[in-house]
Amino acid sequence: MKKLHNYKNGFTMIELVIVIAVLGILAALAIPRMQRDRTQEAADTILSNIRYTQHMAINDFKEKPESNKWQRSFWQIQIDSCANNSGIFMAIGSDLNNTGTLTQTDAALDPINGKPIFWDTTQDCSDGGDDTVSSNAFLTKKFGVASITTTGGCNGVNSIGFDHLGRPHISFSDSKKPYYKSIMTSTCTMTFTMKGDADDFSIQIEPETGYAHIVGQNAS
Repeated sequence: MKKLHNYKNGFTMIELVIVIAVLGILAALAIPRMQRDRTQEAADTILSNIRYTQHMAINDFKEKPESNKWQRSFWQIQIDSCANNSGIFMAIGSDLNNTGTLTQTDAALDPINGKPIFWDTTQDCSDGGDDTVSSNAFLTKKFGVASITTTGGCNGVNSIGFDHLGRPHISFSDSKKPYYKSIMTSTCTMTFTMKGDADDFSIQIEPETGYAHIVGQNAS
């Protein structure tokens, strides 16, 4: 009578080394792709919100000659630092009371989740904010945006407004009389620096038309 032997199948040491090496190669290939995807998601979201702001402005006639401060109510997109340098936020809204400052009541609602796209410079956003506002407002927490630099037609400006013709405006929030000196006259370049090894990106807004696009992506 033959003696039966129970053999257990398993990996040899060489096979384990090969598997680990293959996983390492796949990880090395996947990480840059994930970083590119994160950069693209950030760029697409910001670009979409710039266009959303312009769309709101075109559909909401703000001209009120009887009010000396009516230009303050231009629909605007604001990208600025949170309190304590805890990150970068994005807000969209129309200053309904012409105070020169956006509030959460003034904010536009995110078409995706129905929450206000809002935060302000007095609040810390290191924890990603709270459930009362859209998570897309937190550019650092959500996408890894470290900082923003504005040059050209919006040099040093953190808010871009649009009138009912879709034209971009700067320095309009302190307007005390109705005039159009705030119209942007040259191309605005917004450069976003990303955390880690993710690629930085730039978005440009053209004068007169307000056309916005991602630099290097003509079809954006």
